[in-house]
Amino acid sequence: MNKIKKNNIVKFPETKITDQEREVEAIIFASSIPLDIESIENKISKKINVEKILQKLKNFYSNRGINLVCISNKWSFRTSDKLSYLLSKQKTIEKKLSKAAIETLSIIVYHQPVTRAEIEDIRGVAFGTNTLEILMELNWVKPGGRKDIPGKPIQYVTTDDFLSHFNLQKLSDLPTVDELGAAGLIDTTSVERSIFGTGKFYKEKQDEKKEDIYSNIDEMLQDTLASDENFEKDPLKK
Repeated sequence: MNKIKKNNIVKFPETKITDQEREVEAIIFASSIPLDIESIENKISKKINVEKILQKLKNFYSNRGINLVCISNKWSFRTSDKLSYLLSKQKTIEKKLSKAAIETLSIIVYHQPVTRAEIEDIRGVAFGTNTLEILMELNWVKPGGRKDIPGKPIQYVTTDDFLSHFNLQKLSDLPTVDELGAAGLIDTTSVERSIFGTGKFYKEKQDEKKEDIYSNIDEMLQDTLASDENFEKDPLKK
């Protein structure tokens, strides 16, 4: 290859492309399907050696991001095999949960840890196909040990991903039966209140109540100490 050096700048000869080569290039590029030589010749205004031009273009594009390739005697531009990974498309498909999956998730949320048999007993129907598996694929539900009864059935609990997805800090942030009733989501007169707030959910609620009790005790002690100090200062004052 000839090099022309001037003012310390190395210049490489430019690869020239003829008008006929540009026409062939444009025809193939614009086509939505691969083209054979005859189809390309029918679109060219002048009679030229299309096969020779295709070979030249193939060499020209051999080291570029797109290549001119011939498959089954038909020509088309394709992404370079070495770069195809850059153009892989990842598409997220949103799917609605089935009614059975929603019911199962709700039961696990409020009853955890809970077994498959207990879930079926509460729902009143047997599990559908892959209901639990779907929830575990979403990483909202996971096995949470085995229940200490004959057969040692697996118990299921919710995950941190479940809390994160629904923007919850803890399970006790979920609505109670009274809050669901006030929102008109359930009829509290026909719902067994004991099915809400069991398991971990109930434990967190109980912990919150204990904290409230202790805080009240602190306030009562402070009030009592203040009363004692006032009495010592003025024992005759009632």
